Amino acid sequence: MQTSTEGGLSELYTRHGPAAQRLAFLLTGDRALAEDLVQEAFVRVVGRFGHLRVPDAFASYLRRTIVNLHTSQLRRRRLERAWLERQRSAAAVSMDGMPDVGAREELWTAVLELPARQRAAIVLRFYEDLSERETAEVLRCSPAAAKALTARAMETLRARIGRPDA
Repeated sequence: MQTSTEGGLSELYTRHGPAAQRLAFLLTGDRALAEDLVQEAFVRVVGRFGHLRVPDAFASYLRRTIVNLHTSQLRRRRLERAWLERQRSAAAVSMDGMPDVGAREELWTAVLELPARQRAAIVLRFYEDLSERETAEVLRCSPAAAKALTARAMETLRARIGRPDA
């Protein structure tokens, strides 16, 4: 059994749905995207129906909402594409500068050969990205001691792998 609200919603959708679908399809060029756009717009406008200044202008509000949602989707897509392009560029740059597998294995072996506290200091500082103070708290030592552990570990690693910039 339908309530009057459900009947009203059904009537609104029956009356305005086809025109909204055409508009959304012409904006998007994709039937599935158009359907999603119309449904989202309909939900938003009906949700605000009691607050509309001119309730008789439902079609106008619906059209405006469809256009606004479409514009938001385009903006979001443009931002996503820009982000993906930056990621692709960053990956291309980092791939050129990536050490080979042998160098990574050599570094990992050298890290494993460090004394336990030095290894912990290196892992906490550079892998976990903790500050000197946070590293000191985890290691239960002073920040100066944590800094010294990290410095000695880095010195040992540079000597073992033979690279001054490591």
